[in-house]
Amino acid sequence: METMKSFQVSKEKLGFDSQRFTTVLIVCLIALPVSLMVSMMYRNSTFQSSLVPGENAKKSMASGVESEIHSPESPIFPTGKLLNGSLEPGINQESDSRNATSPGPEPTSKNTDKLLNGTSNPGLGKESGSRNDSSQVQPPRVGDDKLLQGLVPPGIFDEGSCLSRYQSMLYRQPSSNKPSSYLLSKLRNYEDLHKRCGPYSKAYNRAVRRLGARSTISRSSRGCKYIVWIPANGLGNRMLSMAATFLYALLTNRVLLVDHGDDMADLFCEPFPNSSWLLPRNFPLKQLGVLETRRAHSYGNMLKTGIVNMSNDQSLPSHLYLNLDHSDYDLDKKLFYCDESEAPLRKVTWLILLSDQYFSSYFFMSPAYKEEVSKLFPEKNTVFQYLGSYLFNPSNQAWGLITRFYDAYLAKADERIGLQIRVYAKTTPFQTVIDQIFACSLKENILPDIETQKSVPSHSQSKNKTSKAILITSLYSEFYANLSNMYWTRPTTTDEVIGVFQPSHEEYQHFGNNIHNMKAWAEIYLLSLSDVLVTSAWSTFGYVAQGLGGLKPWILHKTDDNKIPKPPCVRDLSMEPCFHFPPTYDCQAKVKTDAGSLFPYLRHCVDFNHGVKLVTEI
Repeated sequence: METMKSFQVSKEKLGFDSQRFTTVLIVCLIALPVSLMVSMMYRNSTFQSSLVPGENAKKSMASGVESEIHSPESPIFPTGKLLNGSLEPGINQESDSRNATSPGPEPTSKNTDKLLNGTSNPGLGKESGSRNDSSQVQPPRVGDDKLLQGLVPPGIFDEGSCLSRYQSMLYRQPSSNKPSSYLLSKLRNYEDLHKRCGPYSKAYNRAVRRLGARSTISRSSRGCKYIVWIPANGLGNRMLSMAATFLYALLTNRVLLVDHGDDMADLFCEPFPNSSWLLPRNFPLKQLGVLETRRAHSYGNMLKTGIVNMSNDQSLPSHLYLNLDHSDYDLDKKLFYCDESEAPLRKVTWLILLSDQYFSSYFFMSPAYKEEVSKLFPEKNTVFQYLGSYLFNPSNQAWGLITRFYDAYLAKADERIGLQIRVYAKTTPFQTVIDQIFACSLKENILPDIETQKSVPSHSQSKNKTSKAILITSLYSEFYANLSNMYWTRPTTTDEVIGVFQPSHEEYQHFGNNIHNMKAWAEIYLLSLSDVLVTSAWSTFGYVAQGLGGLKPWILHKTDDNKIPKPPCVRDLSMEPCFHFPPTYDCQAKVKTDAGSLFPYLRHCVDFNHGVKLVTEI
């Protein structure tokens, strides 16, 4: 009541009558929420505007990534020059070339950029519509890992430590294949295992202290177990055997450690987050690759001499050597490729494995592993594509070599043709190999033919000519010189513009040389970016390129002296590498067997009939 009286007094003091006061009250009640709404809209507008600079910052960051790819500060190769002595003089002074070491004046005419490597530079001064046209493709944000399709978890790695892991999608077409969810789950579990058991962890230090001890099986059965990879032969063999060894590690829950040595330093990024895959230099077992040490302490020799008894766990040592390379020493291979050895080997803490073979196909033959590996890879011809993409991301130094060469010579072409040439016999004339390349290329419509008439008709000067860039990788420069001179001096019958390029010509394979391996890795990766690939028979260099690129290449048959094989080349069965020397003994039936006829997904290699490879199951 007191409140009502006060209210009545206020009305009288203000001089309001009842009707007028009611009107004012209603207007106030309507105006108040409207004003609140206007205020909130204004503040939201201000908040949204404040987000714009952040978005622009993201775009700026993305542009910075692209700039880092296409504006390198260092030369294409460590020497500061292209190592092909046949390149045209002054090529690195071209103002449009992205590998130029110093800025030059702007060209007065587009015609100044016409000649490159003695041929017309593919696509300069025009939009090629190339899938890799960097002017139309925006780099991904950090952690947006669509190319690797989930093989690498986003947001775990630092982008700056491995540019290729995030930038490779600018250079490679997305694969139509998708890794299985089971493989992705297995990789995540392995990464956790590697972090827990990797170098200098408590588990690793404990396992190292037990090296050399006997009767450690019961004490270490729950501990971490390791497989140490040691290198053999050239880079192609090494990468293939590393991938196969990693698959073995996935299947047996072992931690992979690799002994890269000095000649493979800084070729690859670390593949596993929060740990290293490199075998520490202070690892107690010295001279891992010494032949006498490997054979004396090998599984086969220790079993043969009675030092090891597979039925007695207490006789198993803390470490064993497995020699799976192609050699005349077959004891370990016969045992490893038999399921009877699978159980005792699982109990040994340290396995030291040497191989130059891509033995992944074996696991699809083995009753012990076949079911598991088939779940990991339902599409059986994708094993190396996925494991290689996961393991072998080029280091920043290697990535610089790759991107600078690609941007300068290959990026603008409508089609890139990779040509990997290996000459096995010194007696084989170079001309015979060149004739074989052309016989294959013309037969399969890979390269265009040239005009041979004395009076060459004038050709169209249209700016819309299609262009092809031929990337040659070879130890020799003769193939580059022949092809580039031919396409420079004569027009093609198709009126296509042809560019011929070769990054290096080392003349011979430099074993134990880090720079040589760096160049080899860059060339392998460049080949894997091809649209069409032609490789040499038996070449592991070519196998790695086709596997990483997901390509079925045309394979040049091995030549005998000066005779061109008929046919000169054949299309490969799948993108999987060839396992040159598979097991030939059926351990259960105790008879010789033909691995290429056991399963519909295993076929003999078209370039090496003794070998087998995984193909798409029909």
